[in-house]
Amino acid sequence: MTTPHALNTRQARTRLHELIVLDVRTPGEYATGHLPGALNIPLDHLDRALPDIRHAAQRGDILVVCASGARSENACHTLAAHGITTATLAGGTDAWTADGHTLHRPESARRTAWSMERQVRLTAGTVVLTGLALGRLRPAFRLASAGIAGGLAFSALTNTCGMAAVLAKLPHNRPHRGDLEATLAALRNH
Repeated sequence: MTTPHALNTRQARTRLHELIVLDVRTPGEYATGHLPGALNIPLDHLDRALPDIRHAAQRGDILVVCASGARSENACHTLAAHGITTATLAGGTDAWTADGHTLHRPESARRTAWSMERQVRLTAGTVVLTGLALGRLRPAFRLASAGIAGGLAFSALTNTCGMAAVLAKLPHNRPHRGDLEATLAALRNH
């Protein structure tokens, strides 16, 4: 592969016509806007898509994208462990839009979901507030707040997020079976 491990938005924009772009965000996040031509393969479905991704990588360079670059970097490491060389978009779609590039927003999008980061903030905040409020009745409930605080610190140190992995399994964040099959077929024919 001729691309470096990370492409900035200028490099990606210049090469967009020749890259196979995989968006590893949840289907809801993908529907809110994605790079033109990007195919949605959620991070937790990457293993299932490995044969098709490997086949596509033989035909062209692959750019992996997410909102901030963290999930796409993890996806690149996973793919590299399976012998598939890819690049990530530095800063993700956030950097893409910050640099003035537009995202494709299909008019046929069935739903609009919050970004995973926003879902994590809401869930973490709700659990902390609930733990503190219930902790006035039973101090043991404060342990839930402490657990979330510890999880957030661990998340920052490891650049992973267990809560996001759990939230990604909720129905509104899951791909419809037909959507994923269509994406894999498009990847095979890319």
